[in-house]
Amino acid sequence: MGAAVGEREAQGTARLSDIAAQAKVSEATVSRVLNGKSGVAAGTRQRVLAALDVLGYERPVRLRRRSAGLVGLVIPELTNPIFPAFAQVIEASLSGYGYTPVLGTQMPGGATEDELVEQLVERGVSGVIFLSGLHADLTADPARYARLAGRGVPFVLVNGYNERIEAPFVSPDDHAAAVMAVRHLRQLGHERIGLAVGPDRFVPARRKAAGFAEALGTDAVGARPFVQHTLFTVEGGHAAAGALLDEGCTGIVCGSDLMALGAVRAVRGRGLRVPEDVSVVGYDDSELNPFTDPPLTTVRQPVRAMAAAAVNALLEELGGTPVQRTEFVFQPELVVRGSTAQASPGG
Repeated sequence: MGAAVGEREAQGTARLSDIAAQAKVSEATVSRVLNGKSGVAAGTRQRVLAALDVLGYERPVRLRRRSAGLVGLVIPELTNPIFPAFAQVIEASLSGYGYTPVLGTQMPGGATEDELVEQLVERGVSGVIFLSGLHADLTADPARYARLAGRGVPFVLVNGYNERIEAPFVSPDDHAAAVMAVRHLRQLGHERIGLAVGPDRFVPARRKAAGFAEALGTDAVGARPFVQHTLFTVEGGHAAAGALLDEGCTGIVCGSDLMALGAVRAVRGRGLRVPEDVSVVGYDDSELNPFTDPPLTTVRQPVRAMAAAAVNALLEELGGTPVQRTEFVFQPELVVRGSTAQASPGG
């Protein structure tokens, strides 16, 4: 007799022996699972299916999991590595629970957040996760989120707490992140330290500025000469660093890794060196940071923990268990690499 359909589908790319070895079961058991036969424990069946996934092979059609529903993920852009990092973890987590993620990305000249949400609702999404959206902009109208809730669509907001919005929030401790960065530079002997951060209307930027001021032992007004609010981009970091260098800063704390790369470029444009003359600290921690020149010291966002919390909160909502309308705050981590060093005498 020839192989059964399910078995042939799997054997088209993987041998039964490969799957059996990965799942730590017999080839006979693998064959029974692939052909939909009874007599296999649920846990064993799941191990075989997981082995197929790990080996990178498609499951037989009859064994593919039906989607539990669509979940929208709205992010501001893909050029900043932190957003794809969040999207990847969130989408993988949603898929693991049987949901199909639908990514909505705002592009210059493209769809706005409101338009993306409308498109997602029209597609029948069960819920939405917003990452660094308009909820983080204190000048934006929060009523859009009340309207979404009124349409029966649960949602979770990541990065940027807004007390005017009734929803679960997931945030890194931006205040603590700035304190960590400043204390690190202080311990290295830097006395004139500046902050390059995003526009003041955004909650994360405002919190970083407050933490920066606290760590320096001054109020926000006193610290303002060494705070540059600019764009969360390489170009923004470059411009802000230029102004901070004019103030004589030898240590620069940045609101994102992209800004930090711009700051490094600005320092070198003055004929100075990083970190020998000027130390630079980023924020986010891309997987590429160990390979920049120099490797970037940064404050790492706990992406996996935050993404898992956002997904779990949304799943609770979808399951009919309302999650507390509050902010769940996660602690960042200082990662010291090569862009910071002991201040030179008089620095």
